[in-house]
Amino acid sequence: MDRTLKALSLILSYPTPELRQAMPDIADVLAGDRRLSPDVKTALDALCLGLARGDLYDLQESYVMLFDRSRTLSLNLFEHVHGESRDRGGAMVSLIETYREGGFEPATSELPDHLPVLLEFLATRPSREARDTLADAAHILDALGARLGRRDSGYAAAFAALSDLAGTTADADAVAAMLAQPDDDPSDLEALDAVWEETEVTFGPDPNAGCPQVRDMLAVMDRPAATLKPLDRSA
Repeated sequence: MDRTLKALSLILSYPTPELRQAMPDIADVLAGDRRLSPDVKTALDALCLGLARGDLYDLQESYVMLFDRSRTLSLNLFEHVHGESRDRGGAMVSLIETYREGGFEPATSELPDHLPVLLEFLATRPSREARDTLADAAHILDALGARLGRRDSGYAAAFAALSDLAGTTADADAVAAMLAQPDDDPSDLEALDAVWEETEVTFGPDPNAGCPQVRDMLAVMDRPAATLKPLDRSA
């Protein structure tokens, strides 16, 4: 078990009382990982402290506004790959099968492409496979981190950590293409409409790179789709 990936999965999950209580232990795990740079560790420590001591309702509201109501910050990775196209549903069905073949059955109502779910799965996989998967998604992770940085969100530290763990430099053109999309403000309905009309982006510069398991996981993005609907916490 890669405890750092598990810790990052928890940090990027919806804040709960149980998560707040676990933050000191999570912070200790991250502080002890030599793969993370000192600056990233410092930022992660501040994030963990904020999640441990902040008002729970404020933390939950901030999380929803960032990740649930903002398409450009969605933690559902296929959102940044397929948008609302039919291919997204088929990709998620295939990803579930990838999880099951690895002996992993997500115990959550979130979609299988939800980043915390993926990180929990990768925490159980060989280190090379986990690293290659993060590397293939590096430009998405870097773009999300940059957008969070623009909003002065402490969550940007979690994405900086994932970049460290990927051990690669994201494709600059791919990152720039994502950042060229306007950031959506959940309180601005006109801006939200404009973002939802944007075209889909690609997932990684080279889908044939990495280990076979990773290529299989990424190949599901081009398969025919079934229909799946995302969880709406606002309901």
